[in-house]
Amino acid sequence: MPALSSLEHAGEGDTGDRDVPLDVAAVLEQVAAGALRAGTPGTVGLELERHAVDLRAPLRRVPWDRLTGALRGVEPPAGCRLTLEPGGQVELSSPPLPGPAAAVAALQRDAAHVDAVLAADGIALLSTGTDPARPPERVNPGSRYSAMAEHFTAVGHGADGAAMMCSTASLQVNLEAGPAHRWPQRLEHLHRLLPVLAALSACSPLLAGRATGARSARQGVWRRLEPGRCTRPADGTGGPDPAGEWADFALAAPVMLVRDGEDAPCRPVGDPVSLADWAGGRRRLHGRAPTVADVDLHLSTLWPPVRMRGFLEVRVLDAVPAAWWPGLAAVVAAVVDDDRAADAAAAAAEPVAHRAADAARLGLADPALARAARGVLAAALPAVPTGLRGAVEAWAELTAAGRGPADLVLDRARRSGPTACLTAEELR
Repeated sequence: MPALSSLEHAGEGDTGDRDVPLDVAAVLEQVAAGALRAGTPGTVGLELERHAVDLRAPLRRVPWDRLTGALRGVEPPAGCRLTLEPGGQVELSSPPLPGPAAAVAALQRDAAHVDAVLAADGIALLSTGTDPARPPERVNPGSRYSAMAEHFTAVGHGADGAAMMCSTASLQVNLEAGPAHRWPQRLEHLHRLLPVLAALSACSPLLAGRATGARSARQGVWRRLEPGRCTRPADGTGGPDPAGEWADFALAAPVMLVRDGEDAPCRPVGDPVSLADWAGGRRRLHGRAPTVADVDLHLSTLWPPVRMRGFLEVRVLDAVPAAWWPGLAAVVAAVVDDDRAADAAAAAAEPVAHRAADAARLGLADPALARAARGVLAAALPAVPTGLRGAVEAWAELTAAGRGPADLVLDRARRSGPTACLTAEELR
């Protein structure tokens, strides 16, 4: 099996009769077959989003033409994929690599390369979970993002949709699904770790220039945003068939956008129509039935805390500054993929396994979450590659002092205001 290969790009393979409903049972089978792929744990991929900031005018979004012009022709030397998000966030996605040390090294190398290119044009990249000072503003003119914005507004989630698209940034850790017979246990274990991982990484106490009262405003946005799309299936954390449960979730989720061919623009769906209803012929969208390509496009609009893409995409982590994200990535890989570390982390996290809302709101200010975080870090440390142990030890020192990344952001904002958080990346 190829490691961490994703589903085909949405829109490719646009086959099917647009007047004939799909076989819903076949769609379920297709989605379940692509959800998880058997593999040996150990391969890691990383994705880091960062906010683009004009150092000469930090409260103004970097114009799209300027950002794309600065990055035109850039080829990250370690092979990371470079993409731009709706608010101009710059994302680097590493290829799947053998272990967290290799993935971190590739992402660090390519981040430094992109930083140098942008610095020559007076642009810096800020790595925090939310934009601390600027209101949401979409600069990416892609039809996918305009359709997403229209959809969120139509279904009553316009404000959170805009914040998610334009003002949030994350560190995503991609891990192998593991052997098929262990999928239920690995998914259950990972989901029970999510609250403590979210609390540990919380680095977004400010949004659009104000303190939100939450340590992770980013997680707050995701928890409120269209639950049928962004909340994990209720039965998706311990059942015997996680791939089938994922397929059920995907077909029950509302369709967000439609594209009539690979090169056609995306168009929004304003009514709450599930993929099952569209595929089964109970509803038509933009005057037609779906194709196989529409199913693939729909899957790309599902964002629960753990997304199944053949591999496991862990989505609960805030982006944290350059000094911190390598250790965070190493911890997540260790407590999922190393059996001894996983057992110790599970015991540490168990008391807070159902406190996801508190993790977003309180982060490590909550004594039980802080205690669990210290336990998870201690569990991870022996399994972390030698070159990353110093980074994990720094996390242990921070949490031992009763602090987390959100405290570092708040410290700077109290001293110099939210705008200062935009222009000085390094938080220690």
